[in-house]
Amino acid sequence: MEKISPWVGVGLRQPHHDHFLNHSPDIGWLEVHSENFFLPHSKAFEALHTLRRHYDISCHGVGLSLGSVDPVNKHHLGKLKHLVDIIDPLFVSDHLSWSSVDGEYFNDLLPLPYTEEALEVFCRNVDATQDYLNRQMLVENPSSYLSFSHSTIPEWEFLAEVARRTGCGLLLDLNNIHVSAFNHGFDTDTYLAAINPEWVQEIHLAGFTVKQLDEGEIWIDTHSQPVSEPVWSLYEKWIAEHGARHTLIEWDRDIPTPDVLLGEAAKADRIVKALSPSVKEAS
Repeated sequence: MEKISPWVGVGLRQPHHDHFLNHSPDIGWLEVHSENFFLPHSKAFEALHTLRRHYDISCHGVGLSLGSVDPVNKHHLGKLKHLVDIIDPLFVSDHLSWSSVDGEYFNDLLPLPYTEEALEVFCRNVDATQDYLNRQMLVENPSSYLSFSHSTIPEWEFLAEVARRTGCGLLLDLNNIHVSAFNHGFDTDTYLAAINPEWVQEIHLAGFTVKQLDEGEIWIDTHSQPVSEPVWSLYEKWIAEHGARHTLIEWDRDIPTPDVLLGEAAKADRIVKALSPSVKEAS
């Protein structure tokens, strides 16, 4: 396989730890779910610390609950800061979502009502997180399957305003945009036109599942399939217009063998090199 440029990485999941430790495949970088590495003396943390000698690491969180009315949990923030200080990651990111109320956590990334009140809460929590970590964080756009009737701001405008007010970066998940566009009936071009490309520091690519319900078809962001052709097309168009960005292949369920995952990364790499000549020349 051709050498993959530093722009393209894959999500590191537990079944692949040994493969990356023992074979050091040629990949640009790795992304981990931060909360899986909060215990500094665990086997998982030791593996991550070893891999950090060979790869850049991005810490992608699922537990900050930035959209909750509650302030960000200081205990959680402390564990995240400890991880970040040791690993010195390429990026620290979390989601445009919420997952806790009064200290009780739900096992999901729940959608926000897109209102001015929710925007103020979300920005407050992003500011608090960036201040505590003493670094910029990235916020990822969600996939969603329902919307609140009292939302007054389109998601793309809400996300853009978060970046403007807080100075955070954006993690642009193109699969999430594709899935949500179908589920809610909006246009992907409208969404992407609202996002200043200078804010985008990372892109996620993943697969989704089509589910048939009595009420009709719904698309679910399962991360259990190869990247779909429409999402590859969105990626090609975005890279052609705005240039290379750090790009991640996500695969969280029905995890394939490493060669399949790396094959998806190689597809992204070919697109980056084809559409960003400076990347190809540097590789």
